[in-house]
Amino acid sequence: MSTIKDVAKEAGVSVATVSRFLNKSGYVSENSAKNVLDAIKKLDYQPNSVARALFHKTSKMIGLIVPDITNPFFPELARAVEDVSMIYGYKVLLGNSDGDPEKEQNYLDLFDQKYVDGIIMTSRSSKTDLTLNTDTPIVVLDRANISGLPTVTSNNYEGARQAVELLIEKGAMHIAHIRGPREITSANDRYQGFIDEMLKNNMDYVIAESAFNLKSAEEAAHHFFDKHKQIDAIFCSNDTIAVGFLKVALKKGIQIPADLQIIGFDGVAFGEMVYPELTTVAQPIYDMGAMASRLLIKLIEKEEPEQLLYELKNSIIERGTTRK
Repeated sequence: MSTIKDVAKEAGVSVATVSRFLNKSGYVSENSAKNVLDAIKKLDYQPNSVARALFHKTSKMIGLIVPDITNPFFPELARAVEDVSMIYGYKVLLGNSDGDPEKEQNYLDLFDQKYVDGIIMTSRSSKTDLTLNTDTPIVVLDRANISGLPTVTSNNYEGARQAVELLIEKGAMHIAHIRGPREITSANDRYQGFIDEMLKNNMDYVIAESAFNLKSAEEAAHHFFDKHKQIDAIFCSNDTIAVGFLKVALKKGIQIPADLQIIGFDGVAFGEMVYPELTTVAQPIYDMGAMASRLLIKLIEKEEPEQLLYELKNSIIERGTTRK
């Protein structure tokens, strides 16, 4: 592997001249610049990215922290973050926190030490759980639970309210909500949207809980269906929970959607891979990730955000788990 000394020798200039050329930190004559560039191409020289980051105080890298990479929502979100970041010349480092506040803190500290230019985090923690002792710009994505930081999310409350409205329009009389973890703000907003719309319509309801993964959803579904025979519609806090309940319902011989209607939340791709295909409140996942990336890059470039909270609209996609 070629070194900066090899480039200097090949170009017939000093190491200092090569350094000034690479870092754009001083005058280099046109002739010397041409010789250095030719030498770099000939030797296939790759500048030391760590050294350049230390010199420029920039690494052209962004840290992305997600709580669960196995949740289909987050790979779709990460794809958008990466796509937009690369357009602007940034690479993305991914950290999977498993929803553990201590692990989130470790990633924050690691990214700060590794000289990333900014951090996007879909945190499960509150600000009191985390020590944000860094000047590195941070954007919160999806879960608006760290006040004071720029945040990109969707209108979870309104999406949930509209899901209930749709179920009522389609004849549901006994509706349940399978809420997500209580420490996740988006799950709480969806829960509140459900409650408010049910109360507005003077309807009784049932609440159950599940983690945002398929195994927990299936376990919750078995207990739920054994206990609640009268339920004819379920609004689930995410698509993974909805698929778990759909799977168990079909195993128990419940007709979907004739006897039971199901609506999920997120709009991830696998909602179209199950049968019946899942009706869902679709978040603009790609737009959320793209907006977070652009917002972070603005912060990195010392531009002030126009606002702290960017809340995007959701849309309902009707498929086979709700009646025509």
